[in-house]
Amino acid sequence: MHIEPVRRLSTNPNEAGQSALCAPPPSARNRAALNLLDRYIFKSVLGACLAAVGLFAFVLILGNAIRDLLNYVLAGQIPPGVFAELLLLLVPYVVSYALPMGLLTGVLLTLGRLSADNEITAMRAAGVSVWRIARPVVLLGVLGTALGLYLNFEAMPRARTQYQRELAETVRANPLRFIVPRTFIRDFPGFVVYVGDKQGPVLRDFWLWELDAQQRVLRVVRAESGRFDYDAEGNALLLTLIRAQVESRDNAHPEDYSKPPLVGTFDKTDQVRLPLDAIFARRDFRQKLKWMTFAQLRAEESRLTALDVPPEQQLEHDRTIMKVRLTVQEKLQNALAMLSFALIGIPLGIRVSRRETSANLGVAVALSLGYYFLTVMVNWLDRQPAYRPDLLFWLPNLLFLALAWHLFRRIGRH
Repeated sequence: MHIEPVRRLSTNPNEAGQSALCAPPPSARNRAALNLLDRYIFKSVLGACLAAVGLFAFVLILGNAIRDLLNYVLAGQIPPGVFAELLLLLVPYVVSYALPMGLLTGVLLTLGRLSADNEITAMRAAGVSVWRIARPVVLLGVLGTALGLYLNFEAMPRARTQYQRELAETVRANPLRFIVPRTFIRDFPGFVVYVGDKQGPVLRDFWLWELDAQQRVLRVVRAESGRFDYDAEGNALLLTLIRAQVESRDNAHPEDYSKPPLVGTFDKTDQVRLPLDAIFARRDFRQKLKWMTFAQLRAEESRLTALDVPPEQQLEHDRTIMKVRLTVQEKLQNALAMLSFALIGIPLGIRVSRRETSANLGVAVALSLGYYFLTVMVNWLDRQPAYRPDLLFWLPNLLFLALAWHLFRRIGRH
């Protein structure tokens, strides 16, 4: 039988005082426990948020790469090194959209798991309020908002501009790679091109179909050989055909085969210009508002405001200024959405008490789509400056904050 030794009670006042000094007061122990709890919740939510942001960013990068780069990669116009660089330049652009959804998903996943494991119940039974539990998540939302402001107003515009410039310059470096043998090329507006063989700029077995607005064939050109030259100043391909045959149909009724087509043969044709602006346009990248930094947007608004326009053009001028203000507000509200999403995710995660990742992802996506739908609705008012759509951009965030406050109060009562 094991007997615990009895602790000796000291009768020496000095010794008792030293013992009291060595033992931390209850308030200090509580603060240490709460700090440990804060770190635990913060690290758990942060890890889940990073994983969710990575997932959403990967999906968005994949979609943008397929849309913008796949055709160029298959045609051999973009080397692997440049392709990797372009993908890296896409990261700030897609992360600016993935952060709000990822933050909301991470909060729902973490707090839903803690609630399902009764850890939230244990914290509240120990006297920790819901507001105290929410403090590390709110801190994460504030940090996410700061990061979102930097991404939307600085990193994303610079990366997006550089991305478009790199893509255009890479394709223009060897524009003749755009012509792929034994492939129907439909990228030229109003034309379909087919080349049987290509050796440098020299083409063999060349076919060209000229189409009208209804995609009906107006003219068929068949040539034994030809040559493509690139006009860098005009951003166009110059086509010269050798031993060509041209078959022209009636422009008004191209599908009326009762009329014989006009047929002409040529030993050598004049140069035909095929513009490339629709394929890789030359543009002033700074002119796209969403690609401007905060300083550029403010400078653009000041420039437009200082312009003296005739009265008949004042309405259109006001609409142009409103577009600049809407761009600023949209970037600002997308950053503030991270705080709103964090706040609404706290009571939702605690009340739902769900472990399932797919269900939490569904809730996060549904809320995000609702938020962005409201944003799009406000954007529809960009041509109605009298309705002040730049102020209406606050509506989605205010609705989410009001809903979060309502849910917090309901949790507090229970």
